[in-house]
Amino acid sequence: MTWDQEGFVWHNPPADQEICGGTLRVKTRSETDSWRETIYGYWKDSAHILSRQIEGDFTAEVTIKGQFESHWDQAGLILRLSESHWVKIFMENISGALYFIVTVTNNASDASIMQIPVDPQGNRVRATRIRDTVRADYFDFESESWKTARIAPFPRSKAIGVGVTCASPIGEGLDVSFWNFSTFQPIE
Repeated sequence: MTWDQEGFVWHNPPADQEICGGTLRVKTRSETDSWRETIYGYWKDSAHILSRQIEGDFTAEVTIKGQFESHWDQAGLILRLSESHWVKIFMENISGALYFIVTVTNNASDASIMQIPVDPQGNRVRATRIRDTVRADYFDFESESWKTARIAPFPRSKAIGVGVTCASPIGEGLDVSFWNFSTFQPIE
């Protein structure tokens, strides 16, 4: 699957983006984020998202590598039904360290946060949707195996937006690359 394939659409286009040899390179705008209510009390729907609609059950996967320099710089996969119902599976800078985070938003956002080994070649993340459930995985390059980080309920729908997302809530902008994006039959 290529980024310029029919059906991919930007929601909140970034400051700059280019597609080169199957890699999507993005420069985020500052003060961008996706979050609703919990702990911080604000609603943000300004993160950059490049996605397309997918019907039925599936697995989506992408490799991410970026210059995560500012606190909360983030990039990863997104499954989006609406501004109030989405799942982000992503890498984020928290106080100078890179974390793997899964945020499930069903009107209000939550976050599962864990520190994982950072692959110098890029971190791989994966989402599997089966009926009304989403499973979030990361690839542990040290053990060369996929690890499940979270299984969460998520509203059933005929189609859902699936793609990549990135944001810089407080920084001047994140330079990030995405490659090996694919969707395929769900992994049970």
